[in-house]
Amino acid sequence: MTRRRDGSLAVFPGSFDPMTNGHLDIVDRGLAVFDRVRLAILLNPEKQPLFSVEERLAIIREAYRGNPRVEADTFSGLLVDYAQHVGASVIIRGIRAISDFEYEFQMALMNRRLWHLAETVFLTPNEEFTYLSGR
Repeated sequence: MTRRRDGSLAVFPGSFDPMTNGHLDIVDRGLAVFDRVRLAILLNPEKQPLFSVEERLAIIREAYRGNPRVEADTFSGLLVDYAQHVGASVIIRGIRAISDFEYEFQMALMNRRLWHLAETVFLTPNEEFTYLSGR
């Protein structure tokens, strides 16, 4: 099945707490494939973040100041509901190791079950960022 990607928007969800060079690298790789990438910060009241949501949005917006192809936003609830709401059928996930893939693969299948048009694209970072983690 081929889908047209002109004017495409991909959502890159995460906590981005903190934003790392690995995240920046995945965004750059996403921009090579999609017209726009929207970093979507999940609002999770059960987590105690290092940076506030407002600080994380400001960091992302500053990193991409002057680049209209990158957007930053927040969401709560199901990722597929958010993606539908903003008009994106592609979800970007960064994969550093096989252990990341196992979890992300299960999430991708669940997202597709919840919304049949949801496609997950796994991108691998530059080798120098493979061992970076916000945790």
